[in-house]
Amino acid sequence: MQDAREFMQIESNNAPARRHQLAKIIREQSVGRQSELVALLRQLGFEATQSSVSRDLREMGVAKRGDRYVLSDTAVLPKSDFSNVRQFVSGRMTAGVNLTVLKTRIGSAQSVAVAIDSAQWPEVVGTISGDDTIFIATVGAREQHQLGERLQAIFGI
Repeated sequence: MQDAREFMQIESNNAPARRHQLAKIIREQSVGRQSELVALLRQLGFEATQSSVSRDLREMGVAKRGDRYVLSDTAVLPKSDFSNVRQFVSGRMTAGVNLTVLKTRIGSAQSVAVAIDSAQWPEVVGTISGDDTIFIATVGAREQHQLGERLQAIFGI
């Protein structure tokens, strides 16, 4: 059985999670050098190199205005890639008509939540993730049912 450190390593190498954090950094801070982005990502526990950040910036459509990186209005948001996180989801249950709970392996919830958030499904209001649990809020019962169908198709749960 794999230990929590190995799962954290897998999570830190997850491109969608790294790109989500990269977009957050660019929105919230004035950063003008890739080396700064690499350092900030590493502080957050992500493995990053200048080449991986360069590739992420290009794929996300990030532009440089003046001396800082910016997300353009037409920037490509990181696409959800569930193939990298599919194996981490172990269960699903509902709590009322607005909350779906996903169980994941220890240390994997954030990566799965980022993939769900990046998908921008209209029925999802938002997600909250812990270490091995994700709460997914929906507007109502119909939306919760739609979400359940998506999760069944992707994760088999």
